[in-house]
Amino acid sequence: MRGDGLPQALHDSQRYLDVVLKPQLSPTEAQWLIEKTVDNFTNYFNSGFIDYRKSVTEAGDYAAVEWTGRGATFKDALGRTFIDCLGGYGLFNLGWAHPEVVRAVQTQAAKSPLPSQELLDPLRGMLAHLLAEITPGDIQYSFFVSSGTEAVEGAMKLAKLYTGKSGFIAAVRGFHGKTTGSLALTGKALYRRPPLPLHPDIYHVPYGDAEAVEMQLRIAREVGNDIAAVVMEPIQGEAGAIVPPDDFWPRLRQICDAYQVLLIADEVQTGMGRTGKMWGVEHWNVVPDIMTSAKALGGGVMPVGAFMAKPEIWQVLNENPFIHTTTTGGNPLACAAAIAAIHVSLRERVAEQAATKGEYLLAQLRKLATQYSDFFEDITGKGLLLGMHFKDDEIGYAISAGLFKRGVLISGTMNNARVIRVEPPLVITRDEIDTVLDRLDDTLRSLRVARAGERNTDALVAVKDVAVAG
Repeated sequence: MRGDGLPQALHDSQRYLDVVLKPQLSPTEAQWLIEKTVDNFTNYFNSGFIDYRKSVTEAGDYAAVEWTGRGATFKDALGRTFIDCLGGYGLFNLGWAHPEVVRAVQTQAAKSPLPSQELLDPLRGMLAHLLAEITPGDIQYSFFVSSGTEAVEGAMKLAKLYTGKSGFIAAVRGFHGKTTGSLALTGKALYRRPPLPLHPDIYHVPYGDAEAVEMQLRIAREVGNDIAAVVMEPIQGEAGAIVPPDDFWPRLRQICDAYQVLLIADEVQTGMGRTGKMWGVEHWNVVPDIMTSAKALGGGVMPVGAFMAKPEIWQVLNENPFIHTTTTGGNPLACAAAIAAIHVSLRERVAEQAATKGEYLLAQLRKLATQYSDFFEDITGKGLLLGMHFKDDEIGYAISAGLFKRGVLISGTMNNARVIRVEPPLVITRDEIDTVLDRLDDTLRSLRVARAGERNTDALVAVKDVAVAG
């Protein structure tokens, strides 16, 4: 592409900037943007997304290309409105473009978007202080990154530095990221197998089974495997909003203490109020040794993640502050967003909102699951991290696609193909929840009618075949 490509890039970048700077598009401009986006994804990003995305396959003549949003609703480039029940896989706890978070970022951008790397960055210190105030127990220190998988990688590294050990115990169907260290913890062969070998000394056990964790630690002790930490999600997100038994996390804490290994809570998806508590582990009054956070920490405006730990564990980083560094992680824009996100979350009591709205939504979904028991297996979750479990993948896709056609964005999970996640912004209104439930009911009713028609057609064909044979 070099050579003649540079003048063309100058022209194209101007065209793209014109779009970025426009608050609204004309119908012609919107159609151009959609066609260009599909072409760019196909030729320069990943054509597989075009084959997979409902926004392309179910959106009619023109694919749905996101444009703007507020609260729990967003519009595509053509002005079509959707209720968001996906929440950016946990990004949008505060909804789309929360004005206070946006204002904090815009104001900071006009002063100092990125740090000097040599002077002290005040916002980094402010955010670290706030996290010490809102995390459970005596967790005190934080290191900031730009994503959840980086946070998990940092937690793993910290655990190894502190313990001098290399092994980890994680859960089947757990999800911790897709860079090679965090991917080694992730409990799904579909993602782990292609890039093998990954980080060594990783042992997986069934989620929610504390006895299996203890058995693995006992075996490790007998055969000489050094385990640095047990890493678990408080509630498994990508596996389908799986809530463990009530004694699971308290038992994990006891077992880790008994075997002198660290307990790491991966709160990338469950943190910042998603499950009805500020942190998922607070449902069981457990204090981990190390925690991770990301996704909603940036208020749905900036990418920011963190791994956090108790002072005695953090001492290994204090002794050598350059043993783990980042150029852009925890930059002033990201920290400004996180500071604003924490403030709004506490002031608006979004964790309590998630608990109340989640209890209502969970009860209504269970009613629908009973009414349409031919489709559903179960409804699981806490707060507004819920999973609709279906009898097969085909049903899940049909319902997801049907809801999209009716203006509701929803999607499956990465580690359990039969589950559709229900993970809306925590600021979703009761009226919006009821609208989603009505559209889900309509989708289920239509699917039942369609399947009945297919069965009648199959039966008629069978009768004709018998008649011909006779």
